[in-house]
Amino acid sequence: MTLATYRWTVKNYHQAIDAGLFADEAVELLRGNLVVMSPEREPHAYYTRSIGQYLQRLLGQRALVSEAHPITLPNNSEPEPDVAIAQPLGREYLEHHPYPGNIFWLIECSQATLTKDLTEKKDLYAEAGIKEYWVIDLQHHQLIVFKDLQNGSYTTEKTLTAGIISPLSFPDLPVSVEKLLQ
Repeated sequence: MTLATYRWTVKNYHQAIDAGLFADEAVELLRGNLVVMSPEREPHAYYTRSIGQYLQRLLGQRALVSEAHPITLPNNSEPEPDVAIAQPLGREYLEHHPYPGNIFWLIECSQATLTKDLTEKKDLYAEAGIKEYWVIDLQHHQLIVFKDLQNGSYTTEKTLTAGIISPLSFPDLPVSVEKLLQ
């Protein structure tokens, strides 16, 4: 017996959303596949909210800090990263979610999804050209930073538990690692 699967495009996915097909399901589109999202527990919600508020205070009007909203990637993917720091394009986002060229960096807060965020999501974001990707490892209270894209892969990985980090897009912005992890 041959198993047939259906590969979703972003356009088909949007049409299904508009038709109410996923009204009762938390799903995201990854490489043309529908993936059921893990239910969000209290620690995950706390860190996502806390990090989003902290970064918005630091960045002010320089960037849009978007919590748990879709981004559109060219590889038939529309993930919902926990925090996306993007260009503040205002009403333009009525027409489309942020594209890779609009995104400064992405953050995933990981507890139950740590392996997925360090492998599948990391590769997906790198292939799409996202310049920088941070994973807040809630299990080990550490920040894992991926950057320096080359040929669709991050070439630098750094793990931090303290100190100050500045994102590539905002080298003048001191971000406290302790504040992200508290």
